[in-house]
Amino acid sequence: MGKIKKELIMVAIYSSVIYFVHQYYNFKEISIPLTVPAILGTIISLLLAFRSNQAYDRWWEARILWGAIVNDSRTFTRQILTFVDSSYDGDEKWALKERIVKRQIAWCYSLSRHLRRQNSKQNLEVYLSEEDVKTVKNLEHVPLALNELQGHDLRTLYKLGWINEYQQVALDGTLTGFTNSMGGCERIKNTVFPATYSVYIHWLVLFFVLLLPFSLIEFFGILQVPLVIGISSAFFLIEKMAIHLQDPFENMPTDTPTTAISRKIEQDLKQMMKDELPKDIDTVVNQQQNGPAVFYIL
Repeated sequence: MGKIKKELIMVAIYSSVIYFVHQYYNFKEISIPLTVPAILGTIISLLLAFRSNQAYDRWWEARILWGAIVNDSRTFTRQILTFVDSSYDGDEKWALKERIVKRQIAWCYSLSRHLRRQNSKQNLEVYLSEEDVKTVKNLEHVPLALNELQGHDLRTLYKLGWINEYQQVALDGTLTGFTNSMGGCERIKNTVFPATYSVYIHWLVLFFVLLLPFSLIEFFGILQVPLVIGISSAFFLIEKMAIHLQDPFENMPTDTPTTAISRKIEQDLKQMMKDELPKDIDTVVNQQQNGPAVFYIL
């Protein structure tokens, strides 16, 4: 309600003035049939419903894209941790895998800030190596640069023989999924909702509110003031709701929660990394007393 308090104050003043003039200046002949605002209200309701649906579709598509980012991030980490065997040269392999996974975490945070037109380089040094930080320092599109660095490391893994060509294709496909999700979010961000449509609906709502007191005053008297406020608030709220939902990357409470999603991705990827720690041996034999040997594959 705080978003429409100014409009409600103006409506309260306007409807009170209409009642005062109608009651004390004998302007009772000024009246509008109730069917006029009823028909106009029906038309506005249809237009607002259409706009609300379109705005919600934009918000829901943004949420679907970030849901795909969550799934692809988990898949990408699983592929890195399982495709690259740590049976030998464990420390070197683990260092490279850790760098790739942490860079993916940085990519999620940087994309979130990039879509909200914030500083996409903020706090990335926590997850990136010094070399990566220097690489993206002077670049404008940080998520794109991080995705490119991931591709270079995948090529390094293939050249070193740590993954085969089929695994490289699978990993590259996951990277392509990140690019597609990023492009989809940017399309929503950069595609502005038609301004003429918004202005048209807004003026229709105002015209409806201006007519409403003249139709209710003969039936309800002074009670038309709270009635006009209540009816107009419904239209104003639906209009405001559509305005907020149509831009899901504006850093507002109704946004797609990209920061919270990025934090959840970070937690999940760090949990997965704990399952793949560098080891000096390939297997551990746990010999239980009076029982068979149990092999734990690490």
